Amino acid sequence: MVKIRLKRMGMKKKPFYRIVIADERSPRDGRFIEQIGYYNPMEKPAEVKVDGERAKYWLSTGAQPTETVRVLLKKTGVID
Repeated sequence: MVKIRLKRMGMKKKPFYRIVIADERSPRDGRFIEQIGYYNPMEKPAEVKVDGERAKYWLSTGAQPTETVRVLLKKTGVID
């Protein structure tokens, strides 16, 4: 099954996340299919950028977002 999830980047105590499409069997920071955006919680307010067209495409093919990614997609207006 394909998931839309976060890939952790950045230094220790300074997280930065990429929003990626990955097979659920691959490790969190491992191999992914496509990168569709990023999330920076260290900025005030938190910075989120998502390629809406690609996100909608992957959702239409059956990719399941994680709970955190679902909240981010709602915040950016990609899903209702």
